[in-house]
Amino acid sequence: MIYEGKSVIELGERAALAQTVSHFKPVSSTLVGSGDDSAVISVSDSRFVVTTDSMVEGRDFRLEFSSGFDLGYKAAATNLADVAAMGAQPISLVVALLIKPDTKVSWLEDFAKGLQAALDELAPSAAIVGGDLAIANQIVVAVTAHGDLQGKPPVLRTGAKPGDQLAVAGTLGKAAAGLQLILHPDQTLAASYPELVGTQLRPTPPVALALSASFASAMMDVSDSLALDAHRLAEASGVMIRINKKDLLGYVAVLEQAAQSITARDGSVVDPLDWVLFGGEDHSFLASFPAGEVPKGFRVIGSIEAGRGVFLDELSLPAQGWDSVSS
Repeated sequence: MIYEGKSVIELGERAALAQTVSHFKPVSSTLVGSGDDSAVISVSDSRFVVTTDSMVEGRDFRLEFSSGFDLGYKAAATNLADVAAMGAQPISLVVALLIKPDTKVSWLEDFAKGLQAALDELAPSAAIVGGDLAIANQIVVAVTAHGDLQGKPPVLRTGAKPGDQLAVAGTLGKAAAGLQLILHPDQTLAASYPELVGTQLRPTPPVALALSASFASAMMDVSDSLALDAHRLAEASGVMIRINKKDLLGYVAVLEQAAQSITARDGSVVDPLDWVLFGGEDHSFLASFPAGEVPKGFRVIGSIEAGRGVFLDELSLPAQGWDSVSS
């Protein structure tokens, strides 16, 4: 997408922000929104959850394949998933944005539209209530999200118990497949699989499903990979997790054609199971439930047992996935 018109510097911060925030919608929990020194939001009781996440140009995204809308949508979606994983209703986001000196106001507005679109689709009870805008040598997006527990206890990673069933809501492997397609030298590949590419650029965590499962014994957002996040869940709860390979075959099946297409282009061997196990950024939900109480919309993929570690059937599964600070 080509962005035209005046740059943010040419228009000035105040005017640029005025155009940008006009795309945001207020919600009832926002008592004081953008425009004052701080926002004021209401919650049901004295407790709320708060989380933050950042995206750095060249590290987490590239402008050649992510539009401003994509980045806004993804920045909101990833934080909404973290709030929902705690069993909290998302109510507000604060966005800090570093932009390059030549950034157009039209790009900034597109970014804002992406933020709002994610809220409209995933958490219509939440609003953008403030933030910050500054100039830097690269684009950096930092979002802080708040959630209302509505009188319920938070759903933690520490509650999984032997005898529980392990289940997933959302996709597995699609975002990783989409990223490999985007980065492939043959750009016709990405164009051939818009759903996979879309999952990478604009993940859609099933927030409503997570909120309906607030009785889960444990839950977390799958951001860095099924394998790595399963290890985090097992370690936090002091249990062993066993994932059944046969229960992953449905996730693998929808990726097989894309894997075959990559192999046909360059001869590389691509195992779609690797995307499912070790690929991140689907932002699905991994949860444990008492046996027989897995809610509709979650798919059982394994079990919680006494012991330590994570296993795929009988084989130890490595804690492999995305590491935000590794080279």
